[in-house]
Parts: sequence; C-alpha cells; structure tokens
Amino acid sequence: MNIGKRLQTIRKAHGLSQRELASRAGLTNGTISLIEKDRTSPSVASLKSLLDAIPISIAEFFADIEETAEPKLFYLPHEFIEVAPKSGPAAVSLRQLGNASTHALQLLDETYPPKADTGPELLSHIGEEAGIVIEGQIEVTVGDVVKVLGPGAGYLFDSREPHRFRNVGTTVCRIISACTPPTF
Repeated sequence: MNIGKRLQTIRKAHGLSQRELASRAGLTNGTISLIEKDRTSPSVASLKSLLDAIPISIAEFFADIEETAEPKLFYLPHEFIEVAPKSGPAAVSLRQLGNASTHALQLLDETYPPKADTGPELLSHIGEEAGIVIEGQIEVTVGDVVKVLGPGAGYLFDSREPHRFRNVGTTVCRIISACTPPTF
C-alpha cells in the first residue's frame, strides 16, 4: 500500500490542508509533504497521531484493502494486512487479521526486530489492548510503568493510557495481540 497517497486522499476527503493536518497532529507541514510523497515513512506512533487528527483509526485507514462480497472466515499467512507504515530491517511489522473496521475486535501478529519500537511518541486510543509474547523480549510502557516481558508473558490494559512497545533484546520479538474496539 502507498501510505503517502492514501494519507493524501483521506486528508483531502476531510477538507484538510497539509498545514492544518500538521498543526492538529503536532508535526510540520514539511513532514506531511514528505510522507505524502513517500520520501519518508512515519513511525507507527506518528501515523496514529496523523490519523487521530483527521480523525480516522488505523483499522479504517487500511479498511478498503480487503473487499469481499461474503464474510471471510479463514486467512492464510499471506492474507494478513500489513498496517505498519515503515519498511526495512529494523521496522516493526503489524499484520492485521482481516478487516478490523467490520468487526468488534482487531487481532495483530506483531514482529519487532532488535531495537525496533513503535516510535518515540506514546500511543493512546480508545479501548482495551492485550497480548502474549510468543518469542523474544519486549519492553512495554503503560503510563509510568515499564516492564520487560518474555515468552509466555502477557499484558492487558486500557489503551487510553499512553503506551509504547520496544524490543530491548538481541533477537526478534513476536507478539499476538488484540484490541477492542478496533481503534488502533
């Protein structure tokens, strides 16, 4: 998916200039321009801030990727929808199961290479979030609480609390997580 083009289309559909969106999101209009021209990729947290300023959820942002006449019940690994905006060896991968905008639950298969994180800004959105670490280690920050979790450990919190995920280990970390309602 072309993140920049999609952002530009949605921004214009909501009648926002780059300057107005930048002001609402706490970014410069130059940053918005670079993102829309695909000259830079926003962090997960930055994309979330931009979409909150419109307002639209990440689930809605990627919603029209899956258009089927009948409800889809089963998914092969290649049918998951990548909803993380960055690419490269240190990029976070957030693979969404199906079209979260048509369900009450958003399920993600998350992969964090060593030193990868959701961005310097803390995330915050309506709902509850839970996950279980499958492999590796992840540092989870929720409000003022910071905890490093390993395989088999999990988390469950109110997503309105500012939060962040960061791989502090030396190996890839993989998490299966859920968010309800799908506001991420």
